[in-house]
Amino acid sequence: MADHLARAYAEAGHEVLVLTATYKDAPAVEERDGFRIVRIPAWTLPKTRFAANFDIGFTISPRAKRRVFELLDGFAPDVIHQHGQFFDLTWLSGWWARSRRVPTLLSVHTRLESPLSRFNSAVYALADMLLVAPLMRLHRPRVVVMDVLMDRYIHKRYRRAISGTVAIPVGVDPTVMRGGDGSAARERLVLPTQPLILSVGHVIPQRSRIALVRALPTILERVPEARVVVVGGVYHDEFLTLAERLGVAHAIVTLGARPQGEIPGLLAAADLEIHELEGEGFGTASLEALAAGTPVAAAVRPDNFLEFRIVDREQLYIVPFISPTEEKADPAALAEVVIGILEDPKARERVSANAQAFVEEHFTIERVAEAHLTTLDELVRGRASR
Repeated sequence: MADHLARAYAEAGHEVLVLTATYKDAPAVEERDGFRIVRIPAWTLPKTRFAANFDIGFTISPRAKRRVFELLDGFAPDVIHQHGQFFDLTWLSGWWARSRRVPTLLSVHTRLESPLSRFNSAVYALADMLLVAPLMRLHRPRVVVMDVLMDRYIHKRYRRAISGTVAIPVGVDPTVMRGGDGSAARERLVLPTQPLILSVGHVIPQRSRIALVRALPTILERVPEARVVVVGGVYHDEFLTLAERLGVAHAIVTLGARPQGEIPGLLAAADLEIHELEGEGFGTASLEALAAGTPVAAAVRPDNFLEFRIVDREQLYIVPFISPTEEKADPAALAEVVIGILEDPKARERVSANAQAFVEEHFTIERVAEAHLTTLDELVRGRASR
């Protein structure tokens, strides 16, 4: 998202400097797509469930502070767009912005919550209260709200530390996942004719695939040849253990993390894509599947996006929650939704064109970048008036 927006800002004629953490063998300084990237030396947390098994790089040190301040003083930005509320580069750039009276826009991409561990959730909430919110209060950013769950989270955790919010959904390039060769993908999978349920994204507690596995016995009773293909790193393997216990492991194929270039073919081959089952919103991978015209089933609220609604069986197939107070996919209801799609030869035709139009209307990088630039301009104008 940061990369897409930086490119769009540069294409609109703005000078753009990106500060980020070092990562693997990426160059320390890079010029491309009309903007400059500087990577600050970082250390990485071990991959654990507490860190959601992601590569999380931290730069914090006196040297990093001096480097960030030197870079920003030299670049002299009119406004700073920050990605992620709990990273030290956000804190350092916020510190700089406060001292130079430069406005900040903050995109909160991740909620500090744990769906599986009350202890972890309590630790995250404490970190929000004692560390993140106080540091945010120094520069009081305008905060980008991407969906209703994020809006609820931001106003609960940070309402006294921000200067306001603006509703802008996540953006995608709708062309990236289109035009795949479904026949070639099926040939590689050795699944030439089997009904194919694709599930894209790393397997973590927020996308555990547990509900899908619980639904599989019922699905396989009606559609015995159905296969689930999981694409992404398996950082949380409970779904595989459960599949063995339920006797459905034979119907699951795990491909691990795959190059992005392989995903369009898999989407073209799939009868449906499904991974949003934990009530965690509707993310980039799901939007890209919609843009490709693949039917998507998801446990999502119709009002997930603040300024427009999702219509069931028009843009996608909504999976009912367990209950109004437990917003996770009901496995029995999920099974019925999946069976209905697999047994309906017109399921793709029913939603494909509407899904693509939905993405084009609301989620293209161009539309999202335009909304960001409007907000950034308002912040700069507000600074000038002061």
